[in-house]
Amino acid sequence: MHYIPTFIITVLLLFSSCQNPTSETGATSDAVDYFDNTGRDDIISGGVKMVPITTPKGEFKVWTKRVGNNPTKKLLLVHGGPGCTHEYFESFDSFLPGAGIEYYYYDQLESAFSDQPNDKDLWTIDRFVDEVEQVRIGLGLTKDNFYFLGHSWGGILGIEYALKYPDNIKGLIISNMVSSIPEYNKYANEVLGPQLDPEVLRQIKEFEANDDLANPMYTQLITEHYYPKHVLRMPLEEWPEPVNRSFADTNTDVYVAIQGPSEFGIVGDATLQGWDRTPDLPKIMVPTLCIGAEYDTMDPKYMEYMSTQFANGRYLHCPDGSHMTMYDDQEHYFPGLVQFINDVDAGDF
Repeated sequence: MHYIPTFIITVLLLFSSCQNPTSETGATSDAVDYFDNTGRDDIISGGVKMVPITTPKGEFKVWTKRVGNNPTKKLLLVHGGPGCTHEYFESFDSFLPGAGIEYYYYDQLESAFSDQPNDKDLWTIDRFVDEVEQVRIGLGLTKDNFYFLGHSWGGILGIEYALKYPDNIKGLIISNMVSSIPEYNKYANEVLGPQLDPEVLRQIKEFEANDDLANPMYTQLITEHYYPKHVLRMPLEEWPEPVNRSFADTNTDVYVAIQGPSEFGIVGDATLQGWDRTPDLPKIMVPTLCIGAEYDTMDPKYMEYMSTQFANGRYLHCPDGSHMTMYDDQEHYFPGLVQFINDVDAGDF
C-alpha cells in the first residue's frame, strides 16, 4: 500500500464534494441552476445593471441588481418612500434564494444609486409608472415571468402599473398599502392617532394646524412615538442596519413633495392627497396578493377588503407585523409571499 499524505487526502475529499451537487453541503441541481449565469450580460457586475430610461426631461439611468435565475419567477422589488431605496429589501436575501425565486433590486429615479436630476416635473405617478415599464423592458421581463412587488408607495405604483399595462404582468403583490389615501388618512386620524399619548397627539396636531411640518420637533415626535409602534415594531436603537441605511439615503425632497413629511397620514399639499383607485380595482385581472399587518400604518381590514375587489385577489395577514413587516413578522410574510408566487406559477391560483 502506498502512503498518501494527509493533505492530499483532504484535497481529494474537497474536490469530490465539489463535484457532487447533492453533497453534505445540501447543494442540489436546482441550486446550481439558480446561480447559473449562462447568457447573462450582468455577470461582470454581479447582477448590477444601469437601465436607461427616457423622460420628458431627457435620458437618465436607474440602478438595478439581479439575484438568482428562474425563467418563470422573476420578482421586481419596488421600494416605498417615495425617494427611499432598495436597501431595506435586503431581508429578502434570507428567504427568496432558498425558494428559487429570481428577484431584482431597483432604485427609482431620484433615489440613492440611480440618477438624481432633482427635477420636480418628474415627480409624478404617471412618470414613475412609465419608468417601471422601461425597467421591465430593460431587464427582459415578460408577462410569462414578471411579478411586481410594490411596498408602500411602491404599492401605489403597482396598482397604477397593472391598470396601465395589464398584459405585461404575471402577478401583482401590494405590500402594506391601501388603494385610497382618504381611507389612509381616516385610519391614521381616527384609529392610530388616539392610541398615542394625548399630549403627543396634541403637539402633532398643533404643528400640522400651523403648517409647521418642517419643525424638527414635529419629526421627532413622529419618529419616537409613532414609528416604533406602526412602522417597525422594534426599539429605534435596534432597527436593522439595512433599514437605517435605506432611511438615511432617502431623498427627502421627493418624499415630502409626494408623500408629505411623515407616515402619519398625508398632510399638507402632498401630491398623493386625494389619490383613490379603489373603484378601479375590479379592472385588474392578474393574480394579486395584498399583504397587510396588524399594527401597520395602513388599515389591515381595508387591505383585506381590497383583496376581494380584484378579479383574482388573495389576502395575507401578518399578525405581528407593522409597515415594515418584512422585518417584524418574517414568519408570516415570506412563506405567504413564496406560496403566492408558487401558486401562480403552477396555475393553481
